[in-house]
Amino acid sequence: MECELKNIKIYYEIFGQGTPVLMIHGWPVDHRIMKGCMEPIFKTRNRYERIYFDLPGMGKTKGEDWIKSTDDFLNIVIDFIERIIPDRNFIIVGESFGSYLARGLIEKKHDLIDGILFLVPLIIANRDQRTLPKPTVLVKDSNLLSKLSPFELEVIEDVATVINQSVWERGKEEGLSGLKIADMEFLNRVEEKGYAFSFDVDKTYNKFDKPTLFFLGRQDSAVGYQDAWKIIEKYPRATFAVLDKAGHIAQIEQEKLFKVLVNDWLDRIEFSLSK
Repeated sequence: MECELKNIKIYYEIFGQGTPVLMIHGWPVDHRIMKGCMEPIFKTRNRYERIYFDLPGMGKTKGEDWIKSTDDFLNIVIDFIERIIPDRNFIIVGESFGSYLARGLIEKKHDLIDGILFLVPLIIANRDQRTLPKPTVLVKDSNLLSKLSPFELEVIEDVATVINQSVWERGKEEGLSGLKIADMEFLNRVEEKGYAFSFDVDKTYNKFDKPTLFFLGRQDSAVGYQDAWKIIEKYPRATFAVLDKAGHIAQIEQEKLFKVLVNDWLDRIEFSLSK
């Protein structure tokens, strides 16, 4: 489906009915990175309306020339929310760059947001300012690696610390599929000129006191994990999980723990809303 906003059409998919869950993917993949890890969880939780969409320049949403910065991305997401679920409470799952946008939504939509899941969150936009571990591969299937193209090998080694057949198959379907169709000319232009918010996003709100989950990879050399701890006191209801044998696709590498922690997060939201 397409949502027509001012000067842009946003591709989106909706599944189920109930509490809206806004899925905000990272950069430069598309909604499939969210769908792959979240839909299995909702097979046993049918009271949620899952909203997947493609950000500009990614997936099936065109990157328009007037979009210059992450500030513009945030305004587009706000407009999308107000068109698709006007005045309704919702929860957010933000992955990587999507988590950065989620923090930007708190000031504008605080009273309507009932919980946030920060999945391998981008905390600091400027890579040179991030605290990052060195790239590490802990589990390696040499036979699999010998079959990958140089491009595929580079991509999987950039995001994973566990490289085996199951991780590769999911990574290829959920992440690489979006990466291959991203408008990199558009995205590189935005990244060069305005990837960081023009304001200090964590000073726009005092605290977010709803159930929160930080799900991070101990070996995530893309966004790291230590910077997230610097903002933990902004989230007094947060579970903070840093998983070993997990990189920037921690939800795939540590699928079992991901499901346990996300179900706990949803349980905490449901308990809060029932009071």
